[in-house]
Amino acid sequence: MPASYSSFSSFESPRRFPWLWACLALVAGVLQAWSLAWPWHSDGFPGSYGQPLWWLQLLSLAVLPAALLRVQRPWHGVLIGWAFACAWLCATFWWLFISMHTYGGLPAPLAVLAVLGLAAFLGLYYAVVCGLFVAWRSERLSGAMLLFAALWLLAELARGQWWTGFPWGAGGYAHVDGPLASLAPWIGVYGIGAVASAAAMWLAGLRAAHVARWPGYVALLAVAGVLWLAQRLPQASVVAAPNKPVSVALLQGNISQGEKFQASSGIPMALAWYSQQLQQSQADMVIAPETAIPVLLQQTPHGYWQELQQRFASGQQAALVGVPLGDFEQGYTNSMVGLVPGSAEAYRYDKHHLVPFGEFIPPMFRWFTDLMQIPLGDFNRGGMNQPSLGWAGERWAPNICYEDLFGEELASRFVDSAQSPTIMVNASNIAWFGDSIAIDQHLQISRMRTLELARPMLRATNTGATAVIDRAGVVQQILPHQSRAVLQAQVQGVDAGPTWFAQWAGRWGLWPLWGLGLLVVLGAWLGRRR
Repeated sequence: MPASYSSFSSFESPRRFPWLWACLALVAGVLQAWSLAWPWHSDGFPGSYGQPLWWLQLLSLAVLPAALLRVQRPWHGVLIGWAFACAWLCATFWWLFISMHTYGGLPAPLAVLAVLGLAAFLGLYYAVVCGLFVAWRSERLSGAMLLFAALWLLAELARGQWWTGFPWGAGGYAHVDGPLASLAPWIGVYGIGAVASAAAMWLAGLRAAHVARWPGYVALLAVAGVLWLAQRLPQASVVAAPNKPVSVALLQGNISQGEKFQASSGIPMALAWYSQQLQQSQADMVIAPETAIPVLLQQTPHGYWQELQQRFASGQQAALVGVPLGDFEQGYTNSMVGLVPGSAEAYRYDKHHLVPFGEFIPPMFRWFTDLMQIPLGDFNRGGMNQPSLGWAGERWAPNICYEDLFGEELASRFVDSAQSPTIMVNASNIAWFGDSIAIDQHLQISRMRTLELARPMLRATNTGATAVIDRAGVVQQILPHQSRAVLQAQVQGVDAGPTWFAQWAGRWGLWPLWGLGLLVVLGAWLGRRR
């Protein structure tokens, strides 16, 4: 007799909404957010603050399909899925309140409503797929697992790409330290999320199969088999060849966001400290974070930029410095400028993937941004596939702030193997979110990119996390958050062929995953019609 879910219908009347499961979904959604970066200092989990907990992600997500298996009406599934997603997303990016209220000046009630509204809107993707799962689910455990994984994958892809995309907190990021991390160079973070959702469905289905019967044992063995196989897959499709070590200095100015753009305090403080460190550093490459120079170059003191250019015009050192470029008439860009000896002109990288409301104003939302006091809030967009900076035998590929959430865009730089990056550089200013868990969440995001692309990542940030991450996603060195310091380190670039993820995502983006997910869902729909 196949594993069936019909026995669960007796737990809930089809005419009554299952409030108990909706409440459990809310709690599980919060735990899902905490699995991405544990937000508490705890004696029970020493050293776990800010760390991802892959097992918590699986267990918390398993509550959702467990609830969906116990309802019969699709609209019940919609509301339960929406409850889970809203709680998960609110608990993940609650720190947006800090940027909007504390530093943007938006009244607290409006800032709360904005966070809730964003979570509720993005949660609709998950609400829809949960309703479809209830409508089309299979009576067999394997069919239910495939359908739930495909639907979850489509919801994650939609959140990550539609309306400019806001994929922060995708479930796959909880697995950078788990057994599924070995899948990253093959299928990326969204593929990992799909596998994890399939495992969560199996766990939820154990109760459906009554465990004592053979389908329950098969389910348990399937989960164990997936985890075992993931650990034994090679890390990349090629053998990496580390280059000669290069010394780097990563600058962390720790300029408070409340002062950063103040002419009487933060601006002169930033100009003086970063100039001093750039002038004195002996590292082969010196990297200053996003908008380390917080004003347009023509607004700096007379001779300031010329002195920095002269400093790196000769010798054996280079620098990457975050600075806005342009003017108020023609527009400006959020950029990284590379100063390299012997170069006729400075290297320039302009941020491509801009943050809505913070870096560009979506249509019809001017009124909302006018309520906040955000300087330099309407940047021009840089192009895709901008060249890397060549220096010290390496190809340094910058990305700015949350651009490293979009692995498919970083992968596009690997299409031409001869020009593919050997070292990735993330320059960020997370001071907008205070000393919150956003710092650690962003660190895990960067770690996932190193796993997907098999390249080291250097992170130079204003307040944290300034770190060196090797090609295997391991944090080699890191500065304390909220400290003014310089991280002196050695990094080895990797000049080798691209991973499988970089090959297919670089050429086709995330369309292969879209196609796979839609194919499974189409099969479920056709089967339901028959």
